[in-house]
Amino acid sequence: MAYAHYWMNGEAVDLPVGKAVCVGRNYAEHAQELGNEVPEAPLLFMKPASALRSLADGIVLPQGLGEVHHEIEITVLIGQTLKDADEETAKAAIAGYGVGLDLTLREVQNQLKAKGHPWERAKAFDGSGILSQWVEARGISTRQHIAIGLEVNGQLRQEGHSGQMLFPIAALLAEISQHFTLQPGDVVFTGTPPGVGPLQQGDKLALRLGNFFIATTEVLTGESPL
Repeated sequence: MAYAHYWMNGEAVDLPVGKAVCVGRNYAEHAQELGNEVPEAPLLFMKPASALRSLADGIVLPQGLGEVHHEIEITVLIGQTLKDADEETAKAAIAGYGVGLDLTLREVQNQLKAKGHPWERAKAFDGSGILSQWVEARGISTRQHIAIGLEVNGQLRQEGHSGQMLFPIAALLAEISQHFTLQPGDVVFTGTPPGVGPLQQGDKLALRLGNFFIATTEVLTGESPL
């Protein structure tokens, strides 16, 4: 089930569900845990709107394609069009902050990388972008680090904060806007801290966004969304 609409403060957000622009290797320790080089510029890829799914709807894992890894990320909801923007303009265009999971078919990704092929089969499949509700941007100070954490079956798997990013959020949005126009309803996944690992059917997850909320979900038993 693709996202029908976003939610903020218990109400539907009056924005279309757009594309997701994702940032790879934005935490140095995550790049190192996978044996990747730390990038000198943001590593960008996309997920279509059909990849996005509400955290409240649960997670369905593709079957027969190897391990599906969790990657918890701070997510940003775009409220104004950004094209060739500077950092201040980018900050002003943020409608909300949330937390999401960039689900990754790790074995498929490794095979594609080895051949020099694009990653979309591993990163942009239906249901690969899991999104929480949103917190209004005006309620979050950009002067403070935004923290995230992921527990799986009560065990802490990942935690980090925006101060650890190689490329901070406003700078990321400005950079993305030099290459891809960001439109109202688009989402940016800002990168994952270390600790990524496989999910299993029946896993129960708790995702934390600072002191704002803890959202729970589970990995469902059912048909693949592919």
